[in-house]
Amino acid sequence: MDHGLTRDCKLQKLLAILCTLHTLTFGVNFNLETKVQSINGVLDRSVQLKCGDIDASYVFIWTFIIIGTDQAIPIARKDNVYEEASALGIVTLAGSSLVITKLELRAEGRYTCMAFREGTYITAPTIYIDLTVLVPVTKPNLQIDEQTPEEGSRVHLSCTVRVGTGPLNYIWQRHTILDGSFNIHEGNESVLVLDPATRFHTGWYTCTVSNMVNEETSGRLYLDVIYGPDDPEISIKPYAISETGFAANELEEVTLNCSASSNPPCHYIWFYNNSQMFTGQMYVIPKISRSQTGMYTCLAQNAHLNTRTQATIILTVYYLPEGSPTCTPRPHNNYMDVALWCSWAGGFPLAQLFWVQPNEDNKVIVSKSNATLVKNGAQLQNGSTFTCTISHPSLKREINCSTTVVMPPGGPNCSAVATKMNEFIMLTCDWAGGQPYITLEWNNNQIGDIKESSNIYVFKPDRTYNGRLFTCTALHPMMVKPTVCLVRLEAPVLDSPNLETSVLEGEDAQLICILKLATPSSEITWYDNTNKEIITDSQKYGIYRDNGQSNLTVRGIEWGTDNGFYRCMASNAVGNTSLLLRLSVKKYPTPPNVTISKLLYSRQRTEVDLEWMTKGAGDLTGFMVQRQASIRSVKIPRRSVQAASWDTVANDIEPEIRGHKLGGLDPSIVYAFRILAVNHKTTGFPSEVKTPADPPNNIYPAAIGAGFAGMLVAGVASLLAFQYIVRNRENNPRLHDLFFRPAPGEARENIRNPEDAETAADGEEGPASSGDQGPEGEAPPEESAAPSNSEVPLSQLSPAPEDDPVNVTITVTATP
Repeated sequence: MDHGLTRDCKLQKLLAILCTLHTLTFGVNFNLETKVQSINGVLDRSVQLKCGDIDASYVFIWTFIIIGTDQAIPIARKDNVYEEASALGIVTLAGSSLVITKLELRAEGRYTCMAFREGTYITAPTIYIDLTVLVPVTKPNLQIDEQTPEEGSRVHLSCTVRVGTGPLNYIWQRHTILDGSFNIHEGNESVLVLDPATRFHTGWYTCTVSNMVNEETSGRLYLDVIYGPDDPEISIKPYAISETGFAANELEEVTLNCSASSNPPCHYIWFYNNSQMFTGQMYVIPKISRSQTGMYTCLAQNAHLNTRTQATIILTVYYLPEGSPTCTPRPHNNYMDVALWCSWAGGFPLAQLFWVQPNEDNKVIVSKSNATLVKNGAQLQNGSTFTCTISHPSLKREINCSTTVVMPPGGPNCSAVATKMNEFIMLTCDWAGGQPYITLEWNNNQIGDIKESSNIYVFKPDRTYNGRLFTCTALHPMMVKPTVCLVRLEAPVLDSPNLETSVLEGEDAQLICILKLATPSSEITWYDNTNKEIITDSQKYGIYRDNGQSNLTVRGIEWGTDNGFYRCMASNAVGNTSLLLRLSVKKYPTPPNVTISKLLYSRQRTEVDLEWMTKGAGDLTGFMVQRQASIRSVKIPRRSVQAASWDTVANDIEPEIRGHKLGGLDPSIVYAFRILAVNHKTTGFPSEVKTPADPPNNIYPAAIGAGFAGMLVAGVASLLAFQYIVRNRENNPRLHDLFFRPAPGEARENIRNPEDAETAADGEEGPASSGDQGPEGEAPPEESAAPSNSEVPLSQLSPAPEDDPVNVTITVTATP
């Protein structure tokens, strides 16, 4: 039975009843035209049901029939909503439209709207609206029966929703870091079966459920498929392949990386030649060495599954030979050919060596570690260059080693030297430069060995070797014939341009000795006139040597000391010789004699003025003044004065000067002076000895002034004293009587003049005897000239007797 038709009949009957009632009441006939609509509403949302196109003059009635029943429930009339409508939701009227908000699930059914114009028989079409309430789907719940399955097992994923109007649609999604998000399954299936589960099923899973209203997505669940480890793979940086595996250059940083697919990630252990070395995926060797060549094994372990796999590689460490490659030409085939030798021995693997010949584009591998190329020496041009190219796995690019075949300029040099104390003779032959080096031999290889560039032969000396000839022969592949140099051993031979040298006293003498011949070479030794060896750092002697010549300088020649024979001597390992050189020293002529013409004190007796003159002929170069101090109170005999030491107070006085002033004298000391003429180093006879005389009137002005000042002061003091005594006669009668008693009859005065006695004493000595003779028959000044009145010391004068007392009577009249 069709329930829809039944419901329509019942509604039509209801409407017919309503129409009849309305006709009876208002006398109007209804138009029974109807319209049926279907509308979907959503739970808890709003829906609007329209009652057609009617205006405000119509009266409308809304009724509701629950699905499955035939009971019509009025829910609204114009401007009024019945209480029964609250079961459907919140019902309101918007004009003739019925608005239901917060739609309830019970609101599902048929809604009828009938409308007629009030007071007439005009009716509007009846509106039938079938409302279906749709329920949104809720958030799905995702479940996995095994979240960490092993690879190959079966896994079920289920997705369920609590409510939702069907039909429902399911979408399964997997999210991974590598491949992103993608759909796995779409349809009505709420269960996803993975059979078998593989590592590629690992990831985050979600399911999305949708219906006509909405769609919802579940939360994420992670499916972690456990597997592995697979066989590990070992990679190496820097990457290089050898015959047995991988290769690395010594001192490089080598990184070994082990990778094996596994879930959970596996644990790595590194082994070197079956010995555990490191734990971790990446093994870094900062500076690998040749000793680290060997097998490297990576062991991968899955602790969850307790499974393991491993992989092994062989790493070979390449290293260069020590030092640098050597390229050099060598004599070959009895010095007829040149063997070009290139070598760089050692290393691993051995270096590849190539000789690149001039004007040839191709290169041929000669050998490993060393290579030799032989060329005819006579056909080579001087300065020909040959290049050896070297390759090695440790080199980024090939390197070159070049050598040039050169014939050195010049020729061999031969020399002979002796060791210290002539214990050995050393023959040296050298010829530096060239490639290959020059080969040298002594006396056709009869003595010593054959050597390159320099050949030294050492033997003990013997006098019989004097005049012996030695030959050094030089050999080279580019020479047409050998070259020789000679050295002959010879004893020294000395010579001098002047065998006798004459100089004046005080000058420097130079003696020259020349070493003309000596092999081995020798040094010249000097001996003085006493046959004593002269030391080079002596202040008296200076020795200068230059190119076989030795100059001896004798400084400040002294007559009677430095004249005589000097000897120069030279010796070497095969003999010795000496040469005598005579040195004659001459004196300068004696200068003329000198006499003192003036010797006078200054007023303070601290300076003297000295003047002199010369007697006789002769050369002179200057004058010197000498001084001697004596004490006035002591009598000094003439011979004692002469024997006493003299101090030179002035020297190097120019020869044309005849006067000199001396200062710095002590007034309490009596000085004696003398003067001498000098001709270079020769000194003449000293002059007569004199003491300075006082200047005229040097004491009287001072004495008179002092006496007058004293009398003036005494007079003023006496006058004041007498005035005091007179005024105080009563108080001091004794003092008054002492000064004013009667005076004696006469006063005596005895005054002596000490200067007179000194003057008389100075004249006692007579002239000196004429028996003493000086140079050139003249009497010495000290003996021939008598001293003047100022020569005799004051100590020779007899002391004056003490003076008698002097009585002085002074009469003073004072007015009280």
